[in-house]
Amino acid sequence: MSSGSPRSSSPSSYSEWSKKENKMFEEALAYYGEGAPNLWEKVANAMGGTKSVEEVCRHFQILVDDVQNIEYGRIPFPKYKTQGFWT
Repeated sequence: MSSGSPRSSSPSSYSEWSKKENKMFEEALAYYGEGAPNLWEKVANAMGGTKSVEEVCRHFQILVDDVQNIEYGRIPFPKYKTQGFWT
């Protein structure tokens, strides 16, 4: 997820996140829980060094912002094309 923010000196700083990295992030966050001490350090370590503590923290904040925008109606729900019982 790129943003207009300046990049740090880390080569992977604010880079796009792969599906694998997102999954690792989600699993580590679920494992440790939001209230864990040193959460972002633990999540970054669980990701095997692919993302810095700053990137992990920023990624979480972007996700929180996205959810809030959806909840406040600033972003419409996507219209998924689904098949099956409910369509």
